[in-house]
Amino acid sequence: MEEGTKILICLGAAVSANCIPCFEYYYGKAQAEGIPDEEIQEATDLASQVKKGAHMALRNSISNLMNREKKYSMPCERSTDRSCCG
Repeated sequence: MEEGTKILICLGAAVSANCIPCFEYYYGKAQAEGIPDEEIQEATDLASQVKKGAHMALRNSISNLMNREKKYSMPCERSTDRSCCG
């Protein structure tokens, strides 16, 4: 795997983990590697969607456990109680 791809994956993981120090570190590496801001933004937007899907699945599971009818929409339009990526 090329270095730029690894860095973009790490940036996405940092977003999903809410790790500001990790994001700052890998953002610096991305700049040093010459990765365009547009690619960084795309990677972080995708990570945010995955994170939102996991959160919505969690909320749906909680609603199910509490016998509530409220369902939250998944960002990928899948209707499931699992992450939209699974």
